[in-house]
Amino acid sequence: MDFFMVIEERHSYRGQFEDTAVPEADLIKIVDAGIRAPSGCNGQTTNFVVVTNETLRGEIAKLVDSNTVNTAPAIIVAYTKKHTFDFGLDFELEDYSAAVENILLAATALGYAALWLDGKTRLGGTDIALAKLLDIPSNLQVRTVIPIGVPKKQGKQAPRKSFEERVVWKR
Repeated sequence: MDFFMVIEERHSYRGQFEDTAVPEADLIKIVDAGIRAPSGCNGQTTNFVVVTNETLRGEIAKLVDSNTVNTAPAIIVAYTKKHTFDFGLDFELEDYSAAVENILLAATALGYAALWLDGKTRLGGTDIALAKLLDIPSNLQVRTVIPIGVPKKQGKQAPRKSFEERVVWKR
């Protein structure tokens, strides 16, 4: 799929998935896209857990209850390590955001649907429970759960404000 078509086709899929496994080779490509995302000062602060085990996916679904997570054949969990550079800045959120966007675009390019689901991940200690479930050390921060699979229904990108509403030219 053409790169710009991928951008136009990428959408937040909140429906159910088909009962079809995502091949490991595709998951490797998808996560590798996240690893290759830009990273402030090349800190590479974002890591991933790829969950295809049915029992573990069920445990994640109990913590992050949604139709999408409940039926996802694969779930990617992104977590970060805070690293403050000598000049006083860290890029943890920027790194994680760029990595997740690359993952979403890669999933779309391969014909899958996905969802960046960090709201439910950040509420009520869900991030801590996910870290415990997935053996992620307590000094690391679970950021999001990304369910991925073949959608039961095709979705489309939500409407966007016009280019003119969002861009100002200074010529």
